[in-house]
Amino acid sequence: MTLICVALPGLAISTDQGQLTGRGLEGFYRGGRRLLSRCGLLVAGREPVPVQARMTAADRARFVGTVRSSSPPGPDPDIMVERIRHADGTERITLRNWGPRPLRLPVEVALGTDLADLGAIAAGATGPDLPATVHDSGLRWSCSAGTSSVAAVPPPAEALASAGLLRWEFDLAPGESRRLELRVRPDGAGPLRAVGHAATSPLAPSRATGDEPGVPALWRTGIEDLRALLLRDPGHPADIHLAAGAPWRCGLAPAESLVAARMTLPLGTRLAVGTLRTLARTQTPGTGPRSGMIPGPRRDAGPHLPPTCTGTEATLLFPVLLAEARRWGLPESDTDELLPTAEHCLAWLRATVGDGTYVPDPHPDGPVRCETQAHAHRAALLGADLLDACNRPGGPALREWAGRLRAAFQRDFWLDDPSGGRPAAATTRDGRPVPHLGCAAAHLLDTGLLGGGAHAPGLLDSVRTEQLARLLGAPAMDCGWGLRGLGAKEPGYNPFGHRAGAVRVHETAVAVAGLAAAGHEREAGSLARGTLAAAGAFGHRLPEMYAGEQRTEGGAPLAHPAACRPAATAAAAGVLLLTSLVGIRPDAPAGTVTLRPLREAPLGELGLTGLRVAGAPFSVRVSRLGLAMVEEAADGLQLGV
Repeated sequence: MTLICVALPGLAISTDQGQLTGRGLEGFYRGGRRLLSRCGLLVAGREPVPVQARMTAADRARFVGTVRSSSPPGPDPDIMVERIRHADGTERITLRNWGPRPLRLPVEVALGTDLADLGAIAAGATGPDLPATVHDSGLRWSCSAGTSSVAAVPPPAEALASAGLLRWEFDLAPGESRRLELRVRPDGAGPLRAVGHAATSPLAPSRATGDEPGVPALWRTGIEDLRALLLRDPGHPADIHLAAGAPWRCGLAPAESLVAARMTLPLGTRLAVGTLRTLARTQTPGTGPRSGMIPGPRRDAGPHLPPTCTGTEATLLFPVLLAEARRWGLPESDTDELLPTAEHCLAWLRATVGDGTYVPDPHPDGPVRCETQAHAHRAALLGADLLDACNRPGGPALREWAGRLRAAFQRDFWLDDPSGGRPAAATTRDGRPVPHLGCAAAHLLDTGLLGGGAHAPGLLDSVRTEQLARLLGAPAMDCGWGLRGLGAKEPGYNPFGHRAGAVRVHETAVAVAGLAAAGHEREAGSLARGTLAAAGAFGHRLPEMYAGEQRTEGGAPLAHPAACRPAATAAAAGVLLLTSLVGIRPDAPAGTVTLRPLREAPLGELGLTGLRVAGAPFSVRVSRLGLAMVEEAADGLQLGV
């Protein structure tokens, strides 16, 4: 088992054995560079026998081991060793004598590093350990890529650079404990100041309670992980956004950052505005075909489609996030500041469609994707709503195009069959449908929040939405742990495939929210319960994906070896999932909030405290009968109907 402590830009990656051996990804990192790869502890000449390893917070892990001294003989250990490892580069080692007599304990810590880049480590392209030098109260390493040092408190009795060893000798009376601390730093750098630990964290302090014991832990752990993944824009440190995930993607990923910020709007709008400002500065200027786009990398789309452009998704998400943040209470000044960027995104949308109907793939021979049309339709309707509210032109033209898109989509993308039909995943350039069913279809249910607590119209009519709900709720898609990326009956299905069958937590939460909003409570409840059960198996720290194998009695979901954990979209998915069951639909500009909880109350009683609506604390509770009661709200905020 791998334990990943995160407080970006710091990471500490360990196995459950506690020792850092330098194998694989093990080590302390800062800014993507491994500052320390080996940290091996010997007490009285022995390695502690590991008895427990667990995460105690997003940024730290606790390892407990025991050592049996040579006398008196017997099976019982008399020395307990506790190691608290922090993502900030600190390790605290505590030794306790539980034996009946005083002990003199020699302690050795063997240290080493290669100062390798995380990408090189992942590719297996690392070199040998660097030679060490004695430095202050510890050791130091240096190469062309940088320097690293380990300082010890108390200072060691002996430091051997050639062997990379620090040595102490402690006298412990019965019941007495001694502590030593190792501080890993880039040479000359001070303590790590993680964004998520600052008093200015953009995520409101909040909590969840409920009949299901996993609800509080899912909420708490998700928010801890989100705080651990926060980053500042280097040129504009007041603007905070989320990294995509650890350990592989510790930088800005535009589409994922926007998705996560949107899902966390119930925790306040500060993360949204920081993300929007950061990405606004990346928008492509000029008058060419990419003018107005938010750049983004390509992403695997599974076995049936070529990679997709996340820049297209980010460009369409930008006006959606701004429009919905305004509904949750984004200050008017922030809306006015960001509106020109949203207008450029919408202008790119209209220019890209041109005289056609669909948003094409950026690649000349690429398909017309179902998921992209869903994003574009939502952006057009929410963008039009935003433009009208801000007295800007362009809203009617966007609505007119969205209406044409709805009519064409139901003609070109719906495949009729005796079972009721299904949406195509895409159409080829010559109009042939790509018929497989995957989790991307859930985005057809994600229509976006308009005024008065209403959701925008969807691309599907009510009959086809009901059929899609049945498909997503069937065992081929709902594996019992969440929504598969590709249906189990589809060609190319692989339960571990990134987009070919693995459960993707973000799309599962999107499906729950969309199904709940459309009134399909049974399917929404099943996916919500499955995700909550999977979270429990992962210690409530949901990875971005896990294997889509069918759930069995007494079974557990299988981890995906390449999944980020924590991941921004997975951590934020818990917020979306639980707030969707409560059905919170704010309209801060109108001074109202509407509650549409699931009447079946699939998780029993559920309470959310400390949310933010209209810039003020908002707390709500849903009973086992599906009745909602507001317990705290902004002055003057009216409950809509």
